[in-house]
Amino acid sequence: MAFLVALTIGLILLGMYFNNQKPTQISDAKAEQIALAIQPHGAVYAGATGAAAQAAAKKAADEAAKGQIAYGGTLDGSVIFGNLCTGCHTSGAGGAPKLEKAIWAARIAQGKDTLHKHAIEGYNNVGVMPARGGNPSLTDAQVIATVDWMIGNLN
Repeated sequence: MAFLVALTIGLILLGMYFNNQKPTQISDAKAEQIALAIQPHGAVYAGATGAAAQAAAKKAADEAAKGQIAYGGTLDGSVIFGNLCTGCHTSGAGGAPKLEKAIWAARIAQGKDTLHKHAIEGYNNVGVMPARGGNPSLTDAQVIATVDWMIGNLN
């Protein structure tokens, strides 16, 4: 019995030795999977060169987003407000004015054209209003419709 156990262990070790002598081959699919797994998933931007690269990446992303039309191209200000603007204009986050007549009185006095311009281009004087509410795929008409809806629905 001991002889058979020793023989089995010897054959296992001999098989392991010969198996390790065979070169490992990786399939093309496995090599591609490994290459995808070890590639960098982001980039680090540092210094002037990094700032330029970061600005170029943001510009490219904004240009790509312009080709898309947000919210199916709707001009219903309530839909856009409910999906995008409500986060800040309901809570007052970032200094965004809530939908209250008293808060908006001075802004409305500047005229709708100024409000539309600030919403389209962004405004960083009192609070932070990102251009197009932070969604570059909104068209000018959508932004204007949303601003007009907000003005018409002040409490």
